[in-house]
Amino acid sequence: MRRGARTAVWITLMVLIPFGVLLVRELAQHKAITLKGAIIRKDSDPRKEMPIADVVVTADRLMAASESRSDASGFFSLALQRRVRHGEPITLHFRHPDYKPLDVKDYAGDQLYVAHLEPAKPEVRPQDSGPGVVISNVVARYSIKSATSANVGSAVKSFEIVNQGNVRCNGQPPCSPDGKWKAAIESVSLDAGDGNEFRNARASCIAGPCPFTKIESDNFAENGRYLNVSVRNWSDTATFLVEAEVFHTLKGDVARQSYPVIFGDGLNFTMPANAEGVTIMADVNGTSVIFPLGPNLFLSWASCNSRVNKDQTKVFRCALKPGYKFP
Repeated sequence: MRRGARTAVWITLMVLIPFGVLLVRELAQHKAITLKGAIIRKDSDPRKEMPIADVVVTADRLMAASESRSDASGFFSLALQRRVRHGEPITLHFRHPDYKPLDVKDYAGDQLYVAHLEPAKPEVRPQDSGPGVVISNVVARYSIKSATSANVGSAVKSFEIVNQGNVRCNGQPPCSPDGKWKAAIESVSLDAGDGNEFRNARASCIAGPCPFTKIESDNFAENGRYLNVSVRNWSDTATFLVEAEVFHTLKGDVARQSYPVIFGDGLNFTMPANAEGVTIMADVNGTSVIFPLGPNLFLSWASCNSRVNKDQTKVFRCALKPGYKFP
C-alpha cells in the first residue's frame, strides 16, 4: 500500500512539474502592465478642464505595485503587479483633498485613462453688488537675456618665415615634414581688444615658395580674443597674411509680450523657460496699470497659479476675484 501511494505521488509530481515549469516561465516572460492617464477638473466647458496635480492613484485588491501621484500636467503612471493580465477588471481610486473621491471601474490595458474630478466645494461666484471693475486689454510682459554681436572692424597682419632652401636638416629640427630639409617656424599673435573676439580667421601664403610651407597650428575655430598661428617653411623665405573679422558682443534684456486667452472669468498664458520679470499690464476701468506678478503670483484682481511643463516652459492661469469682470 505504501509502495502504491509513493508511486501515485511520483506520478502526480511528474505530471505537475512540467506545468509548473511552464507557469514559472510564462510569469517570467510576462511584462507588467503600466497604466497611464491624465486627471483633470470636471467642467461642462472643456476649456476649463484644468490639470490636477498631487492626486493619489491606487488600484483595488493589491493589483498595483505601489500608489502613484499625478504631476503638474495631471499625468499619472501606475505600475500593476506582474500577475495582472490585459483585460482583467480593475478599479482605480483617485483621491485629492480638494476634490470628491472618484472610483473608476475599467480593464487593465494600454488604453489612455482620463479621470474627471469634481471639486469638493463647487465654486459659487458671489453676485456683484455694483457694476464691477472692468479688466481689459490684458498683456503679459517679460524679458529674456539676449546677446547681440556686431562687426566692429577687421584685423590684418603679414609676416615672413625667413629660411634658406635646399639645406639638409641632418636631424636638427625644425625640419621639413619628411625630415629632409632644414626648416624655420614663425608664429604670430593678434589681440582683438577687451570685449571683442575674432571670427572668420584665415591665414594664407601670399609670396615665396608657398608649396613648401605648412600651417603648424592655429586657434581659428575658438573665436576668442586672441588669435595665434604658427607656420613651417622648408624652402626660401615666404610671406603669410593673417586676416580676421572683429566682433563685439553686447548682452542685455529684451522685452517680450504674451497675449492671454480668456475663457469665462479666467485668463491663460504661457512663458518660455528663460522668461524673467513677469508683469501683467491691463486697463482697470480704462486706466492702464502695470502689475508685477512676482514669485507668489499675486494680483489684486485675480488669483493665479502656474505649472511647469517638461520642457521647462510655464503655464499660467488667473481667475478673477469677486468685484472684477472682463468686458
